[in-house]
Amino acid sequence: QVQVVESGGGLVQPGGSLRLSCAASGSSIATMGWYRQAPGKQRELVARITSAHSTNYADSVKGRFTISRDNAKNTVYLQMNSLKPEDTAVYYCRVVTQEFARIYWGQGTQVTVSA
Repeated sequence: QVQVVESGGGLVQPGGSLRLSCAASGSSIATMGWYRQAPGKQRELVARITSAHSTNYADSVKGRFTISRDNAKNTVYLQMNSLKPEDTAVYYCRVVTQEFARIYWGQGTQVTVSA
C-alpha cells in the first residue's frame, strides 16, 4: 500500500506564491503529478513529472508553475508563482507506481487565491 501525503496549501493574495509538497512511501514511483479541482468543475491536470524528470504542464499554468521531484525521497514539489484567483482549487497529488502502474491519490490540499 502506498501512502501519499500532501502539504503546503493555504490562502494567498493574487500575485503571490505557494509551494506544495507531496511525499509517497511504500513503493518505487514512476510518474508523480498534481491535479486540481475547483468547485463545480472536473478535476484537471496541473503538471506531472516522470522519474527521468520529463515534465508537462497545463497551458493555464505554463510559465508560472514549476514541478520538480526528489527521487531519493519520492517527493514531488509544485512551486506556484504569480497566482491568480482562478487557481483557487483543491490540489491533489497523484502517483503511479513502477510496479503494475497502480495509481494513488493524496487527500488534497486547499489553495485559495484571494485579496
